[in-house]
Amino acid sequence: MEHIDKLSGTFDSKKETKAQKSEVSPAVIRRLPRYHRYLGELLRAERYRISSGELSEIMGVTASQIRQDLNCFGGFGQQGYGYNIKYLYGKISELLGVVEGYRAVIVGAGNLGKALAQTHMFERRGVTRVALFDVNHEVIGTEINSMPVLDVRDLGDFCRENDIQLGVLTVPKDAAKEVAEVMAKSGVRGILNFANMELTLDEPDVIIENVHLGDYLMKLCYEMKRSREDREK
Repeated sequence: MEHIDKLSGTFDSKKETKAQKSEVSPAVIRRLPRYHRYLGELLRAERYRISSGELSEIMGVTASQIRQDLNCFGGFGQQGYGYNIKYLYGKISELLGVVEGYRAVIVGAGNLGKALAQTHMFERRGVTRVALFDVNHEVIGTEINSMPVLDVRDLGDFCRENDIQLGVLTVPKDAAKEVAEVMAKSGVRGILNFANMELTLDEPDVIIENVHLGDYLMKLCYEMKRSREDREK
């Protein structure tokens, strides 16, 4: 077991490095944002220490699963003491890139683009939104949540000149690939795609996350239907 200082939460960095070099399953990575969210809520409630058992009750994940997940990155806990919440929150923030200071643009200033411009979700996760882009001259030159709406024809130059690493696509599906290619050639290395299509690029260094809101709705409807059928049995 790695040595952990009960006050500072420090641990054996050699073990962490070795753990981080091993392959981490996608399932563990998908759970990290949940840890980050719940730990943030605990900090706001002025909690500073928690056991895996207590965390499991809050998150609905077994204590064993929590320990296994966190051991993938070095553990962060000590038997008989639990987890230093502030320290664990900081380490997971690092793992998730929250402290990297990524800068983002939103391409598409329609209803979804405007909604994403209004939410505080990005800044709370360390991503600074800089501007929106659109083809509609009625919105170009306006501002949404203090961000300028610019002409999409200026997208490439803007991304290069302003060190944009992340792009959010809320454009029609027939325009998504062309816009994504412009961003990729301009230094953008991550794309969050809401264009309702499976976007792929011939750019191995660009990571794309395709978000299908309809899929989540259908999954919810399926679970509701199954729950009703179970009750009727």
